[in-house]
This record gives sequence, C-alpha cells and structure tokens, in this order.
Amino acid sequence: MIKLGRNDACWCGSGLKYKKCHSSFDDKIEEFRLKGAIVPDREMIKTKEQIEGIKASAKINMEILDYVGEHIKAGVTTEEINQWVHDITIKNGAIPAPLDYEGFPKSVCTSINNVVCHGIPSKDVVLKDGDIVNVDVSTILNGYFSDSSRMYCIGEVSEDKKRLVEIAKKSIEVGLEQVKPWGFLGDMGQAINDFVRENGYTVVREIGGHGIGLEFHEEPWVSYVSEKGTEMLMVPGMVFTIEPMINMGAQEIYIDEEDGWTVYTEDGSPSAQWEIQLVVTEDGYEILCW
Repeated sequence: MIKLGRNDACWCGSGLKYKKCHSSFDDKIEEFRLKGAIVPDREMIKTKEQIEGIKASAKINMEILDYVGEHIKAGVTTEEINQWVHDITIKNGAIPAPLDYEGFPKSVCTSINNVVCHGIPSKDVVLKDGDIVNVDVSTILNGYFSDSSRMYCIGEVSEDKKRLVEIAKKSIEVGLEQVKPWGFLGDMGQAINDFVRENGYTVVREIGGHGIGLEFHEEPWVSYVSEKGTEMLMVPGMVFTIEPMINMGAQEIYIDEEDGWTVYTEDGSPSAQWEIQLVVTEDGYEILCW
C-alpha cells in the first residue's frame, strides 16, 4: 500500500487532502492489522461515485427480478426465464454478467428444488406446481456489477418447502444484524449458521458470498459457517453479497459432471437461497440490491 503524505490528495479520489479524508481511517485499519486481523486493501473500498454506479446497475437487476415475480408460473420453461432476463437487461443498455462468465452459457441461473445454485436454463426444464426456484440475476451497467437473487414458489407448495424458503430469507435478516463497521465477517457468518441450525437446516460450506462492484467476484470471500471474531474486518465502503444456501437435509453438495456448473444437494433434499448486495456504512449498512 502506497504511503501518502498528510497533504497529498487522498487515494479515494475525493479531491481532499489525505489528512482530512482517509488518514484516520487507514490508521484504524492498521491498528487491527497489527493485532492480527484480516483487513481489506484499498481496492475493496468503494468510492461514492462507484457506489452510485452500482446502484444504477442494481436498479435494472431488481427490475428484472420484479418482472420474473410477476410472470413466473407452472408451465414456464427456465429458458423462457433466461430470455426475459436477457431481453430486459439489453433493453436497459446493460449486460447480463453470467453470460459467458468462465464459460457459463446463459444470462441467468435458475435453480429448482434440490439444485443448490448455478442451474442452467433449458427449454426442456418446465416449472411444475409445487416447485421452489431460485432466480439469480447479475447485471453489468457501465462497468458496475450488481447481483441478487430471489426464491419463487410455484403454485401450491408444500409447507416444508415454504418454511425452508422463509427461513432462508430470514437468515439474511439475522446476518444483517451483525453487519457493522469494525466488526468481522465471521460475526455475520456465525449468526446465520446458528439460526439455520436452530431451525433444523444446514448451511452449504463450500460456496459463499463475495465482494462485488468493479468485478463480478472480488475479495473477500464470504462464509456463512464462520466463527464470531474471525474472517475479514468490515469497514465503511466495502461492498459484498450475503447469500447463504440453506439445505433441508445435509450440507453436502456435488457438481454435475456433465455440465460442470449445476450444484445439487448430495441427499436430494430441497435447497433455498436469497441474495442481497450491500455496502458497509459508517453506522451499519445500506442494501444496494435485493
């Protein structure tokens, strides 16, 4: 990290002198680092301008999910959902982030019942009465990335599945209570894991949230089975997702060997996930995309 003089322009681009901007902020981070904490580097701290760019991207992302919620029903194919997402994204002058990302072939992920995440849309997959489905939308607008997902219940869904979907959503609210500047990501991770286990479910260990904003996936990686007081220090300006994947049965998962993407529960039990994107603020957090 480049050392700045007190009268140098601040690294954040505010135009202010370093001593009047991020000097005390950097000193506080250094104090935590010297105590052994994992701390963010400057690239993880988003400026006001960058956050506004992310918000503009998020507006499109949420418009898409609203549209999906209004039109999704039994008889719809997951390829139709993919086409909705693609068309609305392009209409708004944006780019679907999943398309061609590391070879992913579609513009959205559609994950049904025992699919944990990264389900690939197909004209052969038709939604049925009783299904639960996660639609995960990610958008690029003017170089800024947004990312969120929602669960949808198709027709008459069993009480067991409804409860799973509700607890998965509630787990994010529980996690948000622990998102505070100068706290640790592990505080949030343990709160979510404790809550989920208390309700009889398990949290997927291998897949977590991530930093996001200028790239699709940035540091830090965000675990939901971590321990209080561990993982990275949360500081104002950090942007990341909260997206725990909650299984009705055991936590073990596997990846489809044929497509290399689709993640399933090992025991075939249903899984549910909601995803939000937030920025840590001086007094808590602001949700940017949901």
